[in-house]
Amino acid sequence: MGKTGKRNLITGVVLVVAFIIWTILIKTVDVQSAGVNGTEIGFATVNKWFHTLTGVNWSIYNVTDWLGLGPVFVCMAFGIMGFVQIITRKSLLKVDKDIVYLGIYYVIVIAGYLLFEAIPVNYRPVLVNGFMEASYPSSTALLVVAVMPTLVFQINRRVKNRTVRRTAFVLTVLFSVFMVTGRLVSGVHWVTDIVGSLLFSAGLFQTYKGIVFLSDKK
Repeated sequence: MGKTGKRNLITGVVLVVAFIIWTILIKTVDVQSAGVNGTEIGFATVNKWFHTLTGVNWSIYNVTDWLGLGPVFVCMAFGIMGFVQIITRKSLLKVDKDIVYLGIYYVIVIAGYLLFEAIPVNYRPVLVNGFMEASYPSSTALLVVAVMPTLVFQINRRVKNRTVRRTAFVLTVLFSVFMVTGRLVSGVHWVTDIVGSLLFSAGLFQTYKGIVFLSDKK
C-alpha cells in the first residue's frame, strides 16, 4: 500500500497543479469578449465552436441539476457514519481514519466550490433565470467526480461481496459519465469549465486515496 499511496499522492498533486496551470491559461489564451453580456472567456474560439455545436438544452440542464443532489446525499451518508462511530465509540479519535480523512476531503471540496463561486474565473455562456452565474469550474461536475468515486472506494474497503462491489462500480461510472456528459452538452457551461472540473476533482480524489493508503501502511 505504501508504493500505491505514494503513486496516488503524486498523481493527485500533478493533477491539481495541472488544474492551476489550466486556470491560468483560461485567463490568458485566446481571451475574447464572447460570453454573456460581453464577458471575457479564454480559449474563446474552441469554446464558441463547441457551444454553437451543442446549443442549449434546458431539459438536460434541469435533470443533471436535480441529480446533482446525489453526491450531496453520499456526503451526508458518510457524515452520518462518522457521527454514529463517534457516538458508539465515545471518541472522535476512535473514528476510522479513512472516514475522518473523508470528512476533511469533503470540506476541501466544498471550500473549493465556494471559492470559485465567490471569485468567478468566467461566467456561463447563457443567463440562468435571468442572472449571470459563475461557470468555472462546473460545480456539478466537480461534485460528481470528486464525491462519487469515494463511494466506490469506501464500498471496496468495507464490503467483501464482489457482486455488490461490481454493481456499485458500474452504477457509479454510468451515473458520473451521464452527469459530466449532460453538463457538457446542456450548453450551460463552456467546454473548458468541464475540463477544469475533471482535473481539480480527480486531483483531489487521488490525493485523498494516497493519504488513506499511506495511513493504512502506518
